[in-house]
Amino acid sequence: MAKTRTVFTCQDCGHHSPRWQGRCSGCGAWNTLVEERSASFSTTSATDQPLVPAVPVTELAADELSAEPTGIDEVDRVLSGGLVPGSVTLLGGEPGIGKSTLLLQIAASVADNGHRVLYLSGEESPEQIRLRAERLGALHPRLWLAPALTIGELAAHLAAVKPDLVLIDSIQTLHDPSLSSAPGSVAQIRECTAAIVAEAKASGVATILVGHVTKDGALAGPRVLEHLVDTVLSFDGDRSHGLRLLQAHKHRFGTTAELGVFEMSDRGLTAVADPSQLFLADRRPGVAGTMVVPTLEGRRPLLVEVQALVQRSNLPTPRRSAQGFDTTRLGLLLAVLSQQCRLPDLPSADVFAMVVGGVRISEPGADLGLVMAVVSSVANAPLPPGLVAVGEVGLAGEVRQVAHCEQRLREAARLGFRKAVVPASYEGSNAGMAIKRVATVPDAIRAGFPEYYPDTDVGTATMATPAELLD
Repeated sequence: MAKTRTVFTCQDCGHHSPRWQGRCSGCGAWNTLVEERSASFSTTSATDQPLVPAVPVTELAADELSAEPTGIDEVDRVLSGGLVPGSVTLLGGEPGIGKSTLLLQIAASVADNGHRVLYLSGEESPEQIRLRAERLGALHPRLWLAPALTIGELAAHLAAVKPDLVLIDSIQTLHDPSLSSAPGSVAQIRECTAAIVAEAKASGVATILVGHVTKDGALAGPRVLEHLVDTVLSFDGDRSHGLRLLQAHKHRFGTTAELGVFEMSDRGLTAVADPSQLFLADRRPGVAGTMVVPTLEGRRPLLVEVQALVQRSNLPTPRRSAQGFDTTRLGLLLAVLSQQCRLPDLPSADVFAMVVGGVRISEPGADLGLVMAVVSSVANAPLPPGLVAVGEVGLAGEVRQVAHCEQRLREAARLGFRKAVVPASYEGSNAGMAIKRVATVPDAIRAGFPEYYPDTDVGTATMATPAELLD
């Protein structure tokens, strides 16, 4: 038997409190607790029967859910083949990154395959969506547009159109009139999502929800939102660059290790089949301070160019600027270089590091490439052409193994690179490359600078040349 009780729910994190308090004990936010009515259930009586009886797992039919391709290769790659009927997918991303554009292109592609698509929007009018569809070449008679602000309107549109795919932009604009809270609140998002999931499972209609994100990049709303849906996708990128990355953080029907790469243009999003070629398109070989690094995003190897610039600083506190890298990680690697390679003035120099192309690297496999790029900038000596480096650098200056090193080297060999500096513990194949195994950072510098470069004047006499780094 259900009893109604009053609880106070945080609008940021969904934490419940039996009484009002100024600061949420769950996330620490101030003035975010709102009064709600909640149903608490008593212990089940002996006369209550379960709706579905429990059965042994061996007696269940092995009915594997099959995914329906969307027709966009990069989306199907991330979704392990496509959208599963009855599944609910949550798509999050920063404002203006291209979420609505991606939705509209998915809708047009699915409609081209003979399916009916219903696009419901609480943020834009159907006329606005139609203008975007015309610009993207996504006009299709099997694509239906309608505004929807309440759960009742959504259910009515589903009954009238009977679609195979439903797109809702966004979950924050939907509300249930039976609840007293405002649209976008924790209670509204939780209850509306639960209703959508129940309808999708009952009707077998694949559904994609658009979710807002906070200033920290996390999905706005209660954490239960991510638990209710089957798939959580993030659509990221730097708005000053055309590159966009689609990744799955949760996927009940496949792996979360795939990465989809797109390029934004005036005609919408274009799938990038060979992202490594795109990242290295404008690279200038033979320039000091640059290094190509084979990274891994999920299970997909990507070759990116790492650049470093070191110069004498006149500031009391030298600058440490990192774009595409973690600034703390950059400081750690500079400290290792200063101690292991006799660079006493490096801590007092300005150091700028970046990953070209708007990519962000969070895995440690790029450590060795960044270290070698910094040394190249210090010495004003370019690294040999056709060289890549991969490995994690420890605090003692040791070079450690990273995951899927052989897969990274094969990608580098495919793009014409013939030399690689790898950890000494690497035991995989050479992938058609000349492999140099190194145990420490000084060993890597010897491998990267096999000859003496006389032109090493960077305006700081106390900075060492490549030959002197190892003294």
